[in-house]
Amino acid sequence: MDSVGIIGFGRFGKVLLSILEKGFTVSVYDPKVEDLSNNVNFQDLDYVLKQKTIFISVPICHFESVIKNISPKLSKGQTIIDVCSVKIYPIDIMIDNLEKSIGIIGTHPMFGPDSFQSNKRLKMMINNTRDVNKQYRFWKQYFNDQGIQTLEMSAQEHDLKASKTQGVTHFLGRMLKEFGIQKTTIDTQGFRDLINLVDQTCNDSWELFQDLQLYNPYTKEMIKDLKKATKKIDKQLND
Repeated sequence: MDSVGIIGFGRFGKVLLSILEKGFTVSVYDPKVEDLSNNVNFQDLDYVLKQKTIFISVPICHFESVIKNISPKLSKGQTIIDVCSVKIYPIDIMIDNLEKSIGIIGTHPMFGPDSFQSNKRLKMMINNTRDVNKQYRFWKQYFNDQGIQTLEMSAQEHDLKASKTQGVTHFLGRMLKEFGIQKTTIDTQGFRDLINLVDQTCNDSWELFQDLQLYNPYTKEMIKDLKKATKKIDKQLND
């Protein structure tokens, strides 16, 4: 295997390309990309769907429609790898809609476009969902070789942990932006860290934030617990 495909070329699709092109010729399809002059191997969908391994890097809210669209066009021996920030939802979609002869690997790179270059301890959650084509060990090793630590876990374990880590981070970042947090001349390091949090989380699209909150079944409870904690602290101060 010397070539792979990517469907979806948003902000993270570009990061994914930079990781994969170190070992493969990468074909990319995205109907919304207008600028085709940036040395990316853009191809039509039919061409990308001929690749043995295809990465799906589209917004979570469009994931089901993409999988249903490509499913009839796939052939025995191919493997689909998703990079969604939630895991129960996309894995269920792939299992329900892809033929049993199609391999499935669920992943969540625990970094984004803003942290990829500066983060020296890159991690990726990975799940051996349906390894009918014996590709799981290969891809796990490939990502490890790129300096990305792979963490094996179930979709349920991932989403529960993600709601209390990534979910909290993005929720607080958006909340602080709505609050109107701004730099001052007397900023402490802790305050500067909060400013950086807002910059990093709010640089992502509202669509991504919405998907993180709505497609993870554990985030409602996380938000409820945050509100309880706020009320509890406020009550302690008043008392």
